[in-house]
Amino acid sequence: MTKSFSGVRALRGVDLQVTAGEVHCILGQNGAGKSTLIKTLAGVHRPDDGTIVWRGEEVEISTPEAAIELGIATMYQELDVVDGLTIAENIFLGHEIARGGFTRRSTAAEKTRELLARLGHSRLSPHTEVGELSAANKQIVSMARALSHDIKLIIMDEPSAVLDTEEVRNLFGVVRELTAAGIAVVYITHRLEEIRQIGDRLTVLKDGRTMATGLSVAETPTAELIRLMTGRDVENVFPPAAPIASDAPVMLQVRDLALAGVFEDVSFDVRAGEIVGLAGLVGSGRSEILETIYGARRPAAGTVRVGETTLRRGSVTAAVSAGVGLSPEERKSQGLVLDESIAMNVTLSSMRRFARAGFLDFRREKSVAKEQIAALELRPADPDRPAATLSGGNQQKILLARWLVHGTRVLLLDEPTRGVDVGARSEIYGLIRRLAAAGNAIVIVSSEIEEVLGLADTVLVVADGRVLTTLPASEIDEHGVLDLVMKGQAA
Repeated sequence: MTKSFSGVRALRGVDLQVTAGEVHCILGQNGAGKSTLIKTLAGVHRPDDGTIVWRGEEVEISTPEAAIELGIATMYQELDVVDGLTIAENIFLGHEIARGGFTRRSTAAEKTRELLARLGHSRLSPHTEVGELSAANKQIVSMARALSHDIKLIIMDEPSAVLDTEEVRNLFGVVRELTAAGIAVVYITHRLEEIRQIGDRLTVLKDGRTMATGLSVAETPTAELIRLMTGRDVENVFPPAAPIASDAPVMLQVRDLALAGVFEDVSFDVRAGEIVGLAGLVGSGRSEILETIYGARRPAAGTVRVGETTLRRGSVTAAVSAGVGLSPEERKSQGLVLDESIAMNVTLSSMRRFARAGFLDFRREKSVAKEQIAALELRPADPDRPAATLSGGNQQKILLARWLVHGTRVLLLDEPTRGVDVGARSEIYGLIRRLAAAGNAIVIVSSEIEEVLGLADTVLVVADGRVLTTLPASEIDEHGVLDLVMKGQAA
């Protein structure tokens, strides 16, 4: 399979063979060609060359509808749900259950309940608007939509990225049910440990080429997979923490913060040079705590202070002016202007600095952007390149660069390595450590407890909107966090 876009070759001859009843994992760094490949199989892109043989016959998949008719369903990493519709309406969008020209809502609701129960989410109501759901539950709706078709192959692109430990366990259960019924699953993930748990065979892509295919998951060492993906050995370890000065000032102070129905009585301090991690499961209130500190949500009670300044409740402007920056969980939809240049995205929060007599000084803007591109080793180093064309790791660097240009002192990082490959992940870890060593105060949220413990100096264990305990990261491990969360009791 080959595919080019505006002269850039995304696929340079990719080979893949998937058999019925197997989980075939596809590995590769961002930019390896994974997304282009699955969109070609899903009918979104048409290949320039190559063949697709489906169940013994050569086929052309020219549209997404054609893929569905063949029995190929795709779940994309970017959530493709419609917020203004209900869960049931989303699941059966485009293939509504109707009789005599009228939609049978009760039947659709009943089948939706069956699908949600199959996914371990029977508590969700078919009549709930999707816009009210968390990112994790939106992913569940996307899964249910795929399963609502008569499928023979389901392609899952980073399906566990926004799921907690229990939800991933449910997902794997569903995958095993599918393969037991003879359905093939193509599973794309950056989490190597997931491959060991769910995969049968795997294919590794690099720079649009197949580096290896049909490898046995059980027989292929992790070090070999990393070498195939990156072309080098990568030690995916967390860089050592710099000691925090005993007289380091408190940069961020949160006291008795509460958001009605979400979390309550949240209090903690972050000193200059310190990284504080919020560990817990999806839905525990971690992201909402960051959003409330940032002013995107108005708290019911409590205060947030940055240095000597008490922030106005529910005001992003006040938080940004005081030196607070947020890298959101959904960076593509909430953090970046994808169609705009790297330079514009980097300077977005500091436009006043580059204005003269009401006009933007593009030369100065680009010069500052180039400095950050070089400092953060952002690739490709082209300030005019649209943000949408960059890998997940480099998009994350754009957000960090934006706040560095603005002079931010407090960084709130929500899922900073979501959708980031193993090589870029190591770079992001090093960058976060360097930002802390430079005197910034950092608060990090991650669904990967190991990541929180590996980066943070201090950890807050959060469950059901409450802080169960606060202690040095060196005094707790992943099992300890999960034990606290499951019990829902303070240490």
